[in-house]
Parts: sequence; structure tokens; C-alpha cells
Amino acid sequence: MKYIDPERIEKLPGRRLKKGETFAFRCHPQVACFNRCCRNLNLFLYPYDVLRLKSNLALTSDQFLDEYVDVVLRPGAFFPEVLLRMTENEEKTCPFLTDAGCSVYPDRPDTCRTFPVEQGSLYDAKTGKSRLVHFFRPPDFCQGQHEPDEWTIETWGRDQEVRDYNRMTLAWAEIKRLFQTDPWRGEGPEGPRAKMAFMATYNLDDFKKFVFESSFFKRYKVKQDVRKKISADEKALLKFGFEWVKLFVWGLKSKQIKPR
Repeated sequence: MKYIDPERIEKLPGRRLKKGETFAFRCHPQVACFNRCCRNLNLFLYPYDVLRLKSNLALTSDQFLDEYVDVVLRPGAFFPEVLLRMTENEEKTCPFLTDAGCSVYPDRPDTCRTFPVEQGSLYDAKTGKSRLVHFFRPPDFCQGQHEPDEWTIETWGRDQEVRDYNRMTLAWAEIKRLFQTDPWRGEGPEGPRAKMAFMATYNLDDFKKFVFESSFFKRYKVKQDVRKKISADEKALLKFGFEWVKLFVWGLKSKQIKPR
């Protein structure tokens, strides 16, 4: 998910897809390039991607992060990126790729789900809200772009079941936008507050323990119905984590979490 400068939007690579505009695409085992796009990737994982993948694989957050992820803090950045670790073979294939295709297909990451469309987040300073913008950008080797099936962003999104992913990606994009400036008050992006923020967004199992097994509810007022929901629903817990990070790091008010 990239932040897009409104003044540069028409200069970005790929064809921007506006509402109602169509593109042609279909991927299936009979195209010559089938699965070729699942190799040697810099595939960024967003928090909801990690939630879905670790649940699909029946792993804890710690297990998934240890086995499948590289956490990278780029120079000058204030929050790390999470990348899917490719398999150590000659082609550096995705660890979930099989001869039959994607082994985690129902829970594949957001970037894979929207391919060959790339998304960006366009922030409107007047409204204080972000919206998704889309670009049709298949790689040159992709034969699926020559198939006859036509889609709009809306029909493609329904076909690929992107609604939940889009909502969670936009919520995460709002936090990533805030991280464009240094919020750590001298601690740096590897300090204790930064580690707490990473836990709340990428390590839901540890965050759940923090919320329910520490003095969290003595320090924050949270309604009983919210407590019950986040105890049973990991997606709700992740949204709660986003709210807590905005409050904890930047002091932004939350409807669900009130400091005591």
C-alpha cells in the first residue's frame, strides 16, 4: 500500500482505473505463465494478511512471524515493514506455492488478491480521509491480460472477495500515514513503545494476552460488549489494536478506549 501524491497520480506507472472502466484478465493453469508471478517477490504483508495467514496455517502469531516473515526497518523509516520470506531455492518461490497453485488461496495476501491491479492510498487533507485508487499493471510476461474476460474494479473486487481486505488495508494505511513522521520522542523505532505498537498490529496473540492478562483494563476503560467481542473475534481485536496504537502513540481519541 503506497501513499500517492495527488499531483503525481497521473504520472505513476500502469493504467489508472476509474469507476466503471474495464480491464481484461484471467489466470488459469492453461496460460503459459501460470504461477510465474509467485516467484522472487518483495511481498509486503499488512496486519490483516498476517491474521488470515496464521489462522489458515493454524499457527500462533509468533510461529508465523518466525517461520515466514522478514521484518525490515528501512533507513529513515519510523516503523518496520513486514515481508513474506521466499523459499531458499533457485527461483525463490513463494512458500505457499505448489504445482496446483496457491495452497493458502482463500486467505492469500491483499497484494495477491488484487493482482494484476495495484492499489494506493490517496489522502484528502480537506476531509481527513483516505480512499483507494487502482492501477492496472500486470508484468510484461503476464498472459492473463490477453484473455477475453473483462472486469471493472467493482466486479473484480467482488470476484476476489476483497471487501474485508480493502477495509482493513485502508485502516492500516491511516496508521502508516501517521508514521511518516517520527512519533517516538527520542526512543527511536526500535524502542519499547515501537515494540508495543508492532505487537498490537502484527502479533495478535501477544496483544490479546497484554489486553486480557495485564493491568490494561485498570488503565483504560473499555465497555463490556467490546471486551467480549475482541475476546472472541480476531478481526475485531485487530481493529481494536489499531485504535489503541493511535491513542498510545499519538494520543488520538478513541470511541472504544478511554484512559482512566
